[in-house]
Amino acid sequence: MNQVALAPGDRVTLALESWGRLGEAMAQHQGWDVFVFGGIPGESVVAEVVRVHRRYAAAHTVEVLQASPDRVAPPCPYYGDCTGCQWQHLAYGRQLAVKRGLVVDALARVAGLENVSVTDTVASPDQYGYRNHARFTVRSKGSLGFVHRETRRFVRIDRCMLMHSGINEILTKLQDKSGDTTQLSVRAGKQTGDALIQPLIFHPELEMETGQKHYLDSVAGRRFKVSSPSFFQVNIEQASQLIQTVKEGLGLTGNENLLDAYTGVGAIAVLLAPYVKRVLAVEESTAAVADARENAAGLDNVEFLLGKTEDVLSRLMDSPDAVVLDPPRAGCQPAALESLVRLAPKRVAYVSCDPETLARDLKFLCQEAYVLDRVVPLDMFPQTHHVECIAFLELAANSARGKDSP
Repeated sequence: MNQVALAPGDRVTLALESWGRLGEAMAQHQGWDVFVFGGIPGESVVAEVVRVHRRYAAAHTVEVLQASPDRVAPPCPYYGDCTGCQWQHLAYGRQLAVKRGLVVDALARVAGLENVSVTDTVASPDQYGYRNHARFTVRSKGSLGFVHRETRRFVRIDRCMLMHSGINEILTKLQDKSGDTTQLSVRAGKQTGDALIQPLIFHPELEMETGQKHYLDSVAGRRFKVSSPSFFQVNIEQASQLIQTVKEGLGLTGNENLLDAYTGVGAIAVLLAPYVKRVLAVEESTAAVADARENAAGLDNVEFLLGKTEDVLSRLMDSPDAVVLDPPRAGCQPAALESLVRLAPKRVAYVSCDPETLARDLKFLCQEAYVLDRVVPLDMFPQTHHVECIAFLELAANSARGKDSP
């Protein structure tokens, strides 16, 4: 179909058909794919175009003509102006179901893995007020806020409903006093009361410390030191559930040698150490390894190796009994997966925040040596389209792979 010209500000009536990859509802309009913020598939809406790309248009809902039964009123006054949350208008039970569907779709479309056991999405204990980390944009006169994904318009934020109260208290103190930077990161422990604010802020009326190099957070009752460059889960309560799920899924008995790849500051390694014989944890960030070694104080069965996972695994000769993979969003490097297949651990738990890259890596592992037992989606990021997953794999009974294989 020939495209009819669209321009920002145009209003069009749309029948929403499916979910887009960034949490929008998708529709077709006179040759255009239109991605509509604030819509739900099955609805009829009037949408206003906010940006026109070469192959698609972005729009936002201005009027709902036929509403989904899953539509709810967004509680945040910034919703729509700020695009950090995509699904405040979607009932939470429906969010969980859609996220499971995204995982099922990625497994089938990317990996050709159909009829896989994918559990219901594990709900977050907190649907709001769960985040321990905020990244603010700073504009004129030190105003803190977020930037709309499509329009790039700055939105001042005085309270973010995804952040826990400690983050919002810090936001109040920093608002209009941070003009000497353009980006500001705030991390705060929900249980510890500790905070990290970067960069260092100079303002005569600011009565709080900034520029900290690290802070203390807590998962499952244990404190963790987290330096400024180090990764840490943003939803602490759900992180506890994730680690418990990994423990149960691997069937740990206390006799295993466990490899924890991409360990970060060591949360998984430290919290699983009491349930295994030995943990070998691998991390490429120097700052994170330094944190992890402090975090493992008092545990004599945990060893941390500094290096890229693909490099460390290529040098290992002894096969672990079980492996936890928790790579960045981009997934594992091919060399890491090849070494994993060579080592042939009997059980693998692959933790991922991107179903697409997870499916890509599972395709390789299942083609080479493993059977996918099940995938457990967890809602680490309520009110957004993002979903965390744990995939559990077992070495195929007929696999000839192993460290001595040619």
